Amino acid sequence: MEIMTYRTPEDRRERVDEVLEALGKARRVILTTHVNADGDGTGCQIALASWLRGLGREAWIINPTPFPDLFEFLLPDEDWIVHAGSDQAAELARTADLGIVVDTGELSRLGRVKPLFDGLPTTIVVDHHPPGEDAIPGISFREPSAAAAGELVYDVLRASGEPLSADARDAIYVAIMTDTGTFRFSNATPGAFRIAAELVEAGTRPDVLHQHIYGSHPLHRLELLRDSLAELEVDDDGLVAWMSVPPKSFERLGATAGDLDGFVDYPRSVEGVEAGLLFRSLADGSTKVSFRSTGRLDVNVLARRFGGGGHVKAAGAKIRSPMEEARRDVVEAAVAEAKKIRNPSAASGVE
Repeated sequence: MEIMTYRTPEDRRERVDEVLEALGKARRVILTTHVNADGDGTGCQIALASWLRGLGREAWIINPTPFPDLFEFLLPDEDWIVHAGSDQAAELARTADLGIVVDTGELSRLGRVKPLFDGLPTTIVVDHHPPGEDAIPGISFREPSAAAAGELVYDVLRASGEPLSADARDAIYVAIMTDTGTFRFSNATPGAFRIAAELVEAGTRPDVLHQHIYGSHPLHRLELLRDSLAELEVDDDGLVAWMSVPPKSFERLGATAGDLDGFVDYPRSVEGVEAGLLFRSLADGSTKVSFRSTGRLDVNVLARRFGGGGHVKAAGAKIRSPMEEARRDVVEAAVAEAKKIRNPSAASGVE
């Protein structure tokens, strides 16, 4: 059987050309992603910045929250990162001719960098999430069928005809690898595997990148996981499992948001549940909730009820109430939705 190479879907090509045209006119570019950036967002930023700088352009990364330590190894130069509250960030936003937002399409997810992007001449949005109600204006390359935003960035860079640097290749691989759960989630499409194969053929080392991200954890992360697993709970009907990160442990161990990567997979992995949840207290008294579905429950819809959003099977929300109250409300809502899935006739009132 012939193995097909990756091809950008036909219905994306016009948008790819539009993005390339805007990139071709830009000389100074600022890039951002959502609060609490992940591997997809940071990978996209590094790949685009590397490609732009290789063409002699300026490209700077300005995120609403600190660049995660976990993905710093991908950066060719840490000076590419500019603190959002700095004078340099304000000056770059004032003089940039293009802004690029990756891995989110919603204004509410830009946090403190939103004002920096408000006055830009042009903004490009590259995102693979379902559209929300407060869409970021600008050139839109949004495609929910993509495995990751990294897939869409690959579409653009590949179409440019310019060779990809090793840094760009590794960053795109990490973007897709992390958002597909190391190619084990349902969004690990044939296209995602074909892109990965092309990157590996060009020199990317999956073993090295996997070791960086999943095979080398600081001891304090494992201690925090131990304490959090002690807080694992399941509702009486076995429909929803949740885990709460103990605030005292988080503070005592000097943990960061990046240390929690993958924690929500533990409640999701409880046999028989429809969804897994992770709760964490934030410094401002609010609560961060991560939602994961095992398949049938649409957690994007559920998260939007609490001011968040994301994908059908993976979403998040920041709730302006303390953990105990947020946990009660979210678990109650999740269990109610899970019951509808388990017993649809009862949910519709049919006997």
